[in-house]
Amino acid sequence: MERKILISNVTIVNYDQTEFVGSIFLKDGKIEKIGKDIHVDANEFLDGSSKGWIVFPGFIDMHIHGSEGYDTMDATVVSLRGMARSLVKEGTTGFLATTMTQSIPVIEAALENISHYKSNPDEAELLGIHVEGPFISRRWAGAQPMEHIIEPSIEQFNRWQELSGYRIKQVTIAPEVRNGLEFVEACCKMGLLVSIGHSDATAEEVERAVGLGAKQATHLFNGMRPFHHREPGVVGAALLEERVKTEVIADFLHSHADALNLAFRLKGASGIILITDAMRAKGLPYGDYDLGGQTVSVTENGAHLSIGALAGSVLTMDQAVRNFKKTTNCSLQELVSMTSANAAKQLQLRNKGYIAEGFDADIVILDQSLHVQKTICRGSIVFDNE
Repeated sequence: MERKILISNVTIVNYDQTEFVGSIFLKDGKIEKIGKDIHVDANEFLDGSSKGWIVFPGFIDMHIHGSEGYDTMDATVVSLRGMARSLVKEGTTGFLATTMTQSIPVIEAALENISHYKSNPDEAELLGIHVEGPFISRRWAGAQPMEHIIEPSIEQFNRWQELSGYRIKQVTIAPEVRNGLEFVEACCKMGLLVSIGHSDATAEEVERAVGLGAKQATHLFNGMRPFHHREPGVVGAALLEERVKTEVIADFLHSHADALNLAFRLKGASGIILITDAMRAKGLPYGDYDLGGQTVSVTENGAHLSIGALAGSVLTMDQAVRNFKKTTNCSLQELVSMTSANAAKQLQLRNKGYIAEGFDADIVILDQSLHVQKTICRGSIVFDNE
């Protein structure tokens, strides 16, 4: 039977349009019709009258390692499935499974596992892979195991891309390391999204990488050479370079609220992408968890290694939205930019990140306080808070 859902009397928000109250008709995984008043034969009816529902394009998390006990590096279908099913609770309808610095066999097992994975209708869609490390700076390794950091190799990367079934979409690299700029150029020519992160690059080295095609910075302020008035570093260059969009972890632990506000004022909504960088402890009680063979202690103060380094987050996308809204007083349209539209543009996803006829029916319905009420993935209601 055809899946046909009519969503009525909701506030529809896109990044480049004035929000308006109307209706959306979803049919067979696509947005079939949008208007002020739609009369169609549907299987399911969602009426936002008196509820104040707000409809966004589904959130896209470009940088997530794990959730609810599962991790990309587990290299199992069970873990990918568990992650994907957990993410819909926070309004995420698409994500990049993110690897981390590990031994080559461990990375390759994770990539090969993803190559066979097919998303189910009841879960967030796995849109591809974000390779974070091992081509990074030892000085800014953070929670990436230093013993597995290696020099960039396009030959090695080509093997990984083949093993992944050509599902690698984004790669984080420190461009200043040996062979770094050559690697950046080669990846950009292949159409990959190159993000500068875990990097000790100077502002000049960042500019050179951007000139070769790099157009993103991984978790701004974290794992990178900080701003200094005599050497702006990665932070200064990323904030000033209009061609660069910046990932931001809005949990108030990775970055102070004022730092988030600074980034927003300098980059604007078009230059920021909200991510979680979450690890397997997300959604679980405080305690000790594994991250790439390392023990991570999760408390009310976040996720930390024994040496004190932050080790990812337990942030949800909807909490990131509420945090960023509270800190910056940004508009709903600007939130759509930062939660889906910018990510869709960076990843060249032509049917996501926007509410329009013909686009994928990936939608999150929020209440007035921006808590998730329902999540719809490719035309199916996969989470219902009611």
